[in-house]
Amino acid sequence: MSDTPPLPPPLSALDAVAGRRSVRAFLATPVERETVLRILDLAARAPSGSNMQPWKVHAIAGEARAALSAELLAAHEAGEPEVPEYPYYPESWREPYVGRRRAVGWALYGSLGIGKGDRERMARQHGRNWLFFGAPVGLFFTIDRDMGKGAWLDLGMFMQNVMIVARGFGLETCPQAAFCYRHAITARHLGLPDSEIIASGMALGHADWSAPENNFPTEREPAEAFTRFTGFRQD
Repeated sequence: MSDTPPLPPPLSALDAVAGRRSVRAFLATPVERETVLRILDLAARAPSGSNMQPWKVHAIAGEARAALSAELLAAHEAGEPEVPEYPYYPESWREPYVGRRRAVGWALYGSLGIGKGDRERMARQHGRNWLFFGAPVGLFFTIDRDMGKGAWLDLGMFMQNVMIVARGFGLETCPQAAFCYRHAITARHLGLPDSEIIASGMALGHADWSAPENNFPTEREPAEAFTRFTGFRQD
């Protein structure tokens, strides 16, 4: 008998999007290779300029995942500097972005009982990134270095599809830009050619909904706040 749990009833597209969140605690329940393939096949329906499909995926599990996590965590605990391969965040933070960043950070730490100034526990929580937050599968999304900005948009849409489709299989995800900050170690374990850049990592697995870090709200701006309507008839 298989220990793999049966698939839950399918979610509607609206529910799959509305319920998506970045999960930071997973169960050890395995995810089969065939399930990962089905998710990626469906996600590949994402649009791309001239149908280039510029994304590449490296899926890692088992002993390979454990070996990568061990080296990344050792580098973290040794205090080795994190050097991003590309600028994910702005050079200078300003409102409203810095406020949103702080709000989600303190909401996460607050759910775990980590107070302001407790740098040791903050660092320990950050270190869980390298363990994929306990997820059995790690996904790495890469793109050829010579691709333009438009191809990065295509990659982002593909990644969003992965996160939404995974929910249809009863799985959850956490996109992890953290892996871009220790790209040299990760690239070596994955055997990446110099022509590929790691855009993001992602944890994939069954969520541990009993974990407090999976149960705090993240605020979203209402569409009225970020949308300008022109030419619509007023009711």
